[in-house]
Amino acid sequence: MLDTPKKTSGSWLAQARAAFAPAEEGAAVTSNEGRKRAFFLLFCCLIANGVGQTLMFAILPPLAKDLGISEFQVGSIFAVSATVWVLSSPFWGRRSDLWGRRPIILIGLAAFGVSTFAFASVLGIGLARWTVPAVTFVLLILTRCIYGLFGSGTYPAAQAYIADRTTYAERTEAIAGLNAAFGLGQAVGPGIGAALIVLGATAPLYFVALLGFASACVIWLLLPERSAPHQRRELPKLRWNDSRVLPFIVFGIAMGTVGAIPIQTIGFLIGDLLKTSVGDTTQMTGVGLMASSIASLFAQFVLVQRFKLTTRFLMRAGTIVALCSNLLFLVAPNYGLIVFALVLSGLGFGMVRPGYAAAASLSVPPEEQGAVAGLTGAAGASGFIFAPLIGNALYGIDPHAPYMLGAVLMAALAAYALMSRRFHNIVTMPTEEVESALPPN
Repeated sequence: MLDTPKKTSGSWLAQARAAFAPAEEGAAVTSNEGRKRAFFLLFCCLIANGVGQTLMFAILPPLAKDLGISEFQVGSIFAVSATVWVLSSPFWGRRSDLWGRRPIILIGLAAFGVSTFAFASVLGIGLARWTVPAVTFVLLILTRCIYGLFGSGTYPAAQAYIADRTTYAERTEAIAGLNAAFGLGQAVGPGIGAALIVLGATAPLYFVALLGFASACVIWLLLPERSAPHQRRELPKLRWNDSRVLPFIVFGIAMGTVGAIPIQTIGFLIGDLLKTSVGDTTQMTGVGLMASSIASLFAQFVLVQRFKLTTRFLMRAGTIVALCSNLLFLVAPNYGLIVFALVLSGLGFGMVRPGYAAAASLSVPPEEQGAVAGLTGAAGASGFIFAPLIGNALYGIDPHAPYMLGAVLMAALAAYALMSRRFHNIVTMPTEEVESALPPN
């Protein structure tokens, strides 16, 4: 599908986009240098999402007592919004196939800013005791669900934007960069929170909301999208049980659950194993999770980008490394080995996630890239629904039980990555076949 000039080609907005990411000479197609700039712009704008996610987990739980809400209610806020995110993500992915990628990315980032600003405002009102705890709790759920309902479109549309503009050989590396944006935000989030918390409990969230609004403005002003949407009419909806994507949906649900279990339970394990105080446990947990985030960034920035690892290798090696992580959790006798297990977890999932996303992307044609990104993104995010329920329940029975489950699931995923014929067929597709199906955006 060739790019078509927009009616606003003479406007200052079109001129700004053309100056930022120029078209190739004699064609309405973004140049290679322009694509690199667009990808980098997208990367920078998505960092805010990762920062916001980390700050939510870091700020809300310690404030629960002052707000008059319980730990269960705090978990419910995240679980409800995650459920809404999982249900709405496929819708927005599909809309991006019909409306274009930039409008959906813009809606998602703007919703992220609105949701975070409203969430911070409700926190401030609750801390000031202007509302009763029950009302505060409901308002926190509603404001967080704004992000779940509308913000869930950002990632699938962004992944589809990259898939539209990359060949088979470039796909895994580019998607790894997209995942790394969120991971980088998670890694720097605690530092931003620590620096701004001196201005007030809600100051870090207001700052992140402003980042969301700024990112939306930059996307609107500069991100080029010269091609028309793939389809102007409705096509049969890509469903989760479609034979092309069902294996990836199952893989994503299991992967997301195992990846989220340590995040939900590691604080309990450190406190129970080392008998530390609440303050020390919080600090030690934060250090461990930051080490895990850095390992994930290493996988995506160095292993994938520098060594050009294949999709098949990333999924096979990543699942094995994540399996070793869960086995180490079962026997770790001290804090050092727990942190090492977290590092292995970050490294393993930092390899698996881009490989999984790229393989799923290659399973469907260009006109369904948004739909498949929405489905697989929702499958991966579902772990934040199941992990608090399954992981915490199993931990109450036996502290080792969540990691036993994680080891079993990762062993099954490793076997799938090693032996699946469908996966093998996708990643060995001849490069020229994939490139011939891609539009020149």
